Amino acid sequence: MATKVRFEMNHDGWREILCSQKMADACKAVGERIAAEAGEHFGYRGAKVGYGGGRVGGYVSSTSIEGDKLEATDKVLTKAVHT
Repeated sequence: MATKVRFEMNHDGWREILCSQKMADACKAVGERIAAEAGEHFGYRGAKVGYGGGRVGGYVSSTSIEGDKLEATDKVLTKAVHT
């Protein structure tokens, strides 16, 4: 006979993880890797994102018109985002 398993969400625990310095460091490392792989016309910008908890996150975007053109024509940033 199957055993019932019940999971309960620990909201405080998730909030602690998503707002932690370790998560900020991980986001920064991945963002900087993506920006470096995309090339000199792209950069990473860290950010606190909303949803009422100050969660960490970040953005990789072009830093120049040339970066915009490279993304539009060759998808260099899109190609840099992979696992």
